[in-house]
Amino acid sequence: MTTHAPIHPAEQSTNPTQPVHPRGYRARVLLTSVFGPYARDDAYGSRALNPMELYHNQVTRVQGPFSLRMFHRSWGIMLIQANISAASTLLDFPKRDTFVRELATQAYDIVGISSIIPNVEKVREMCALVRIHQPGATIVVGGHVANMPDLNARIDADHIVRGEGVRWMRAFLGEDVNQPIRHPRIVSGIGGRIMGTRLSSKPGETAAALIPSVGCPMGCNFCSTSAMFGGKGRCVHFFESGDELFEVMCGLERDLRVRSFFVMDENFLMHRKRALRLLELIRTHGKSWTLYVFSSANVLRQYTLEQLIDLGISWVWMGLEGANADYAKLRDSDTHALVRTLQAHGICVLGSSIIGLEEHDPENIDAAIDYAVSHNTDFHQFMLYTPLPGTPLHAQHRSAGDLLGPDEFPEADAHGQSAFNYRHARIPRGQETEFLLRAFQRDYLENGPSFVRLARTMLMGWQRHKHDARRAVRDRITWETRGLATTYAGALWAARRWFRENLALSRKISELLREFYREFGLRSRLAAPLIGRFVHAMMVREDRRLRRGWTYEPPTFRETQPALQSIPSTPLS
Repeated sequence: MTTHAPIHPAEQSTNPTQPVHPRGYRARVLLTSVFGPYARDDAYGSRALNPMELYHNQVTRVQGPFSLRMFHRSWGIMLIQANISAASTLLDFPKRDTFVRELATQAYDIVGISSIIPNVEKVREMCALVRIHQPGATIVVGGHVANMPDLNARIDADHIVRGEGVRWMRAFLGEDVNQPIRHPRIVSGIGGRIMGTRLSSKPGETAAALIPSVGCPMGCNFCSTSAMFGGKGRCVHFFESGDELFEVMCGLERDLRVRSFFVMDENFLMHRKRALRLLELIRTHGKSWTLYVFSSANVLRQYTLEQLIDLGISWVWMGLEGANADYAKLRDSDTHALVRTLQAHGICVLGSSIIGLEEHDPENIDAAIDYAVSHNTDFHQFMLYTPLPGTPLHAQHRSAGDLLGPDEFPEADAHGQSAFNYRHARIPRGQETEFLLRAFQRDYLENGPSFVRLARTMLMGWQRHKHDARRAVRDRITWETRGLATTYAGALWAARRWFRENLALSRKISELLREFYREFGLRSRLAAPLIGRFVHAMMVREDRRLRRGWTYEPPTFRETQPALQSIPSTPLS
């Protein structure tokens, strides 16, 4: 049974003070993310240290050419566009002049801007540009930036929307807020590259984004996502049942030609009733789908390995936080054993750890880093303990009076990868930056590049399940590991050559490569040096570009949707 209090669609939209636009669903709508460029320091709050790349930003940032580079679209505004009947245009990753040109050449009644807190200056500028070029337009601002308590005084917007935006926008347009959610067709990542080579963008090669719910009922004190959607004990379910979710996944499978799904749900498996019904349907229909999910340790432990494998879980993003972190999601969990068990079955783990917890200081920070690194997860995210507006942690520090003001700490740097936005009781100001970098570097140099760890876990999954009695599991494992014998072997050969002067890592990679040779035989032995020489050459080229200051920026997307002829009004079941 679900142990939290979901916010149902009708509950989200019964606010008697909800505004309605005079033109209703006949309004012309522009939805946009903030303008770029992003991976550079500028007057609008962009930071070179905070590129528009989740993995390179927070997970593989010190891994050079081994860093996983990828962009993710602005799924929130894509979800809104798919669920309104008004004629709409969506701009994703526009340049400033692109945004100005759109305003100067197209007429809009509503301009919706989505942003995170570090980009608040860009939001301010975009609001000012709307007032100049479209003075009659209504400006709506949403996303995490809406959690800022003084945002009304900082920007010139008509409405600031805190929380889930689909139903707010439907209500603003005078539409039926209880109509079913229409899931957009979204490829989860674009522009992927690693080791200097582009990842395939052929249909079906990249997972579809699947958004079952938003928010997390665990309510960790630092979690801005949980705070944004109701806080502890609450979340918003777009699809309440396993049947609804299965239908959506079948549609994504058909339209995007995919068999893998990046499940954008902060704790997907926590909705146990929905997950088990989905599992039942997957088994009944023989689906060999792959799921990449977020989950907490204690929730994972509520499922058997057989259930996780049959669900298709092959990648888990899991909070480890810290050795003494007192979070309910970790209580009584042996996270080391859990990580090893998952990896032994081919389930890759991205661990997430916090630098700068209350008990951390210069004397014990190395022990804290060692604890995180000892998990040897396939990927590892490190973040500073950062009180963001709207969270209990922010309220705690505001009450204590130790938050830094904007003159001391610009919001543009409040992204968790630079410095504290408050005075830490035990860590002298400025030292946290080096501690964070130390954590990334230790994980990289002791455990090796994430790609190497990923290859190891995938090999274990193949060896354990290649002869599995369940046909769907065999099919999934075969598909997931289709490049192991050749492409991955070649990349390991290149990695070994890259670290030829680092004896410890070179030996580790050599042993893994020998395992590949034993498993796949002559095919791997022939492919490894042929592919490896090419990959190594590309890595050398990539490394030179990065050292010269090369950065990656996402392409701009402009997508239009005509007004629907009729407004769907079927209520959610």
